[in-house]
Amino acid sequence: MTRAKRTALSSTSSVPGGASQEGCADTPLWAARPSRGQRRPGLGWSPTPARLAMYEMTSEQVPVAWPLIAGDGPPPWGAEMGCDALSGGIFYCDPMGWVTDDALPVTNPNVFIFGKPGRGKSALVKALLLRMIRFGYRGLVLGDVKDEYEPLARLLGVEPHRIGPGLPGRINPLDPGPLADGWSELSAAESQRRLAVITSRWLTLLRGLVSSQGVPCGPTQERVLTRVLAGVTGSDRGCSQLAPAAVPDVWAALDSPSDDLIRDSRHHDRRSFLDETRPLRDALATLCEGSLRGMFDGPSTVRPDWRAPLQTLSLRALHDTGNQAAVGIALMCLNSWGQAMRELARPGDRRIVLRDEAWLQTRLSLDAVSSLDANLRLSRRDGDIQIVTYHKPSDPLAAGDAGSQAAQIARDLLHLADTRVLLGQDAEVASELGTLLGLTRMQRDAVTGWAMQERGRALWLVGDRRFKVQLLLTPLEQALFDTNTAVAWAL
Repeated sequence: MTRAKRTALSSTSSVPGGASQEGCADTPLWAARPSRGQRRPGLGWSPTPARLAMYEMTSEQVPVAWPLIAGDGPPPWGAEMGCDALSGGIFYCDPMGWVTDDALPVTNPNVFIFGKPGRGKSALVKALLLRMIRFGYRGLVLGDVKDEYEPLARLLGVEPHRIGPGLPGRINPLDPGPLADGWSELSAAESQRRLAVITSRWLTLLRGLVSSQGVPCGPTQERVLTRVLAGVTGSDRGCSQLAPAAVPDVWAALDSPSDDLIRDSRHHDRRSFLDETRPLRDALATLCEGSLRGMFDGPSTVRPDWRAPLQTLSLRALHDTGNQAAVGIALMCLNSWGQAMRELARPGDRRIVLRDEAWLQTRLSLDAVSSLDANLRLSRRDGDIQIVTYHKPSDPLAAGDAGSQAAQIARDLLHLADTRVLLGQDAEVASELGTLLGLTRMQRDAVTGWAMQERGRALWLVGDRRFKVQLLLTPLEQALFDTNTAVAWAL
């Protein structure tokens, strides 16, 4: 055998099946190489096949063994909010769509957003409002405390409504809303049903207003207020149309009680009635002559265009006075009015209702907390997405003393939203986050560490699923949503 033939044989003997080296380029790697490698020096030959490690465990145990493996993100519909830092994919947000998706453990569309000032809380809300408009939603900002949403409204061709001392804008929190339309044509049963809904909303508001002045509103006071509302609106006389009512009308009826009111409230005489209702009358008088004056004490002059993509009611003029209690009372009035406007929403009229700086309201009293609690519980019925913003998770708990009923209701507010967004927080709130929201140590570190490194980073809690999301803004959105402009000019 010549050297040429020996070379040819040696070149073919190293490939299974006698394949030539030239043919290996067109042969799949797994077919061109044996499983044990080539039995030649330096080619990784093994005398025995490698044994594969096999593990048997449940789906709950897998994240413990491999904690850094990212799962699937939320379904790809809704607003594109940014990048999922764990999977690298796009993070989509659709709170109402999540409720109807059985694959996600979400039962209500409410969204709570927590974030230290300057971490991108308002930018996230504006981005969600703007991007959800593409899917048929409209926005309603019930109390723009710092005028943060006016630029967005003007971009969409909507002029914001302003409410404050000396301004023409006025809202009647006792407006019956669309439930009073066509009252004379309603059946007796339907009119009684609607009257019960309207009266319940009014009583919730009045209890909150009176309690904000440090006056307890118990069953006796509520009974008196119920009789007053029936007399002011004419519902106790079976009128064909509900008469307009405002908070000063309630105060006037209490201050000059009729004989029927004294008898129905079971008082012996006029003097007995006036003595026992003095705290209630004084609380309403203080409100009518102070926090409500010129803003929430008469017929509504604000006529929002409900077909517009966004409506915002500004409280900047009131906020600039520095009276936080007055701002909280104003937010409570706007929330009650907004609930009235949405009680007969047309099918397909989907709306995102923003309740900004809600801590100003929840710090007023137990009944003020109950008012917000009632608004959030109606989100499934109305089909609205309720967004509530706080600075940190402990803000709602400032509603009362530790262990009080107000603090317990405020704590329960956190469970009325299955979607909670945690932007950057200081390390001091790490234990607070773990206690209130049930976060693991790794999740707390994400909020106090990773999310603090760049604005817009947040840990999204969607039911029992967790996502690390970096908010992404277009250049136009960055210029429109930037709330640090005033700080930059000041520097």
